[in-house]
Amino acid sequence: MDRPHCVQHFYDDRTNTLTYVVADLASRDAIVIDPVLDYDPVGSKVFTESADRVVDWLRARELRLHAILETHAHADHLSGARYLKARFPDAELAIGARITEVQRVFKMVFDLPEDFPTDGRQFDRLLEDGEVYRAGTIEVKTISTPGHTPACVTYEIDGALFTGDLIFMPDQGTGRCDFPAGSAQAMYTSVTDRIYRHGDDTRIYVGHDYQPEGREVRWQTTVGEQRATNVQLPGDLSEGEFIKRREARDKLLAAPKLLYQSVQVNIDAGRLPRTGGERRYLKIPVNVFRPEGEGSLTLDDI
Repeated sequence: MDRPHCVQHFYDDRTNTLTYVVADLASRDAIVIDPVLDYDPVGSKVFTESADRVVDWLRARELRLHAILETHAHADHLSGARYLKARFPDAELAIGARITEVQRVFKMVFDLPEDFPTDGRQFDRLLEDGEVYRAGTIEVKTISTPGHTPACVTYEIDGALFTGDLIFMPDQGTGRCDFPAGSAQAMYTSVTDRIYRHGDDTRIYVGHDYQPEGREVRWQTTVGEQRATNVQLPGDLSEGEFIKRREARDKLLAAPKLLYQSVQVNIDAGRLPRTGGERRYLKIPVNVFRPEGEGSLTLDDI
């Protein structure tokens, strides 16, 4: 590129999520990566404070939003993609092509209707590994980086990598791999073969920052910094040791607070479930991921 793109981050402190706008301020072309729809689980209330900050920033600069890109079907926040698309109707909603695998898994988990599509048609574009998506003057290369989920992708734009939940700031390590069809082995390959192969100065923009107490929010790192100091996957760690450590840690993690609310919305491209009436209802399955052997309770006992 003759000129670097502007990268503007938006941090949602309720879910520790980072949303990005990548814009060419000269041509006024823009894309959004991983927008958030706010959700209060106590009152089961959705609101748009996070998404409105993105909308306001785009409109203040009179930018043309070409695309809303999801790095995966998030399990910790509802996607704001539909809200943005309603305000920028020409924008395409895109995600990695393997989202269909995630849809098939969670269609069973949520006992969704037989006619719920699992071919990805809810999205405007399904992006294949290596595909280059053009949004005006902005070129986006899709890199398949499974592990956290099978459908996770990294977007390479102007030499920078937007990694979603694959890898976080070095003091936070990597994403978890214990969701259905997640794989620590796949994550190791994704990071070492597809991220660490880039030059040390390559910028990485992470999808979350769960900063330790006392540290301010960070969103940008480099491949060199990750290789040298990532607490869970430094460049010299063996595959077997990473898998052992990652799987041991995952067993200690509680489920994300918005796991069930988020996934059923996000596999449907950010749509709240339709029931035929004006109200929307979210399904919360009981004990679906309860570890085997954890007590003797069966649902028939209740």
